[in-house]
Amino acid sequence: MEIPVFTLDAFTNLPFKGNPAAICPLMHELSDDLYQKIAVEMNLSETAFITRINPSDDFTTGSRFRLRWFTPTTEVNLCGHATLASAAVLFQHKKNVNPVLVFETKSGDLAVTKQGDGYIMDFPLNPPTQKAAVGNHPVQDVHLSSNTKKLMVRLADSCDRSVLTSLKVDPVALQSSERSGRVKGLILTMKGSPDCQPGYDFYSRYFAPWNGIPEDPVTGSAHTVLGSYWSKKLGKKKMLAYQCSSRGGELELEVKDDGRINITGQTVTVLQGTITL
Repeated sequence: MEIPVFTLDAFTNLPFKGNPAAICPLMHELSDDLYQKIAVEMNLSETAFITRINPSDDFTTGSRFRLRWFTPTTEVNLCGHATLASAAVLFQHKKNVNPVLVFETKSGDLAVTKQGDGYIMDFPLNPPTQKAAVGNHPVQDVHLSSNTKKLMVRLADSCDRSVLTSLKVDPVALQSSERSGRVKGLILTMKGSPDCQPGYDFYSRYFAPWNGIPEDPVTGSAHTVLGSYWSKKLGKKKMLAYQCSSRGGELELEVKDDGRINITGQTVTVLQGTITL
C-alpha cells in the first residue's frame, strides 16, 4: 500500500518556520492503529488524515471531507495548523475547484476559505473561565478552558516579551504536576505591542506534554481560547497574534458574533512523498 504524504509549515510563508504538519489524503479509511503508527513515524506535533465522505467524490471536485488529527501519542479533538495545512494540500496540490472546503471533525464542521495567499478557518470559540487572579508579578490571570482542557496563564503587563520567549518549561515536570485529566495543554500569554510594527495584539507559547508535544510551535486550537480572552480584554474583534516559539508563527484572528472565530494563516510545502506499507 502506498499513501501520499505532504509536510507543510503552517502559519508562515517561509520554510522551516511556523508549525509543520504531515498530511495524508486517503482514498479509503485506515485503522486507528495504523493512523497512530503513521503519526509516530512522522513524529510531528500532528499528522492529519483526509478521507472522502462521498465515494463518488475526488480530492479535486469534492467540497466536504472527513479530517482526523493524531499526535505521536494520541488522537486530538481539534488542531488548527494541520487543518490549515490540509486545506492547502487540497487547494494547492489537488487543485480543488471549490471556493470553500468543509471538514467533518470531532469538533464539528470546520470551513476553510481561500483568501489571497492564505486561508481563513472558521473555528469554534472556546472562552476560558477565570480560575484565580494571582498577584501582579509575574502572573496576572489564570483561566481554564474546560472544553479544550487548556490552562491559560497570562503574564503581567509589566513583563517584557523576552520574559515569555526565554522562559524554560520542563515538560516532564509539567506533566507530572497535573494528572487529574482536567488539563491537557498550557498556554502562556502576554499583552502585545499593537503600536509597534507589525502590531501584534498579544503573544503566546503553548505546551502539551500530556499529548506528547513538549512545545507546539504555532497552535490554532490555543487561539480559540486566546482569541476569546484577548478580544474581551482589548475590546477588539480583529487581532494579530504571534506565537513566540523558536520557529514562530503569525495568526490573524476575527471573533465573530455567532460565537465562532476566524483564524487566518499561510502555509508553505516543504516535503512531498509516499509512505510505503
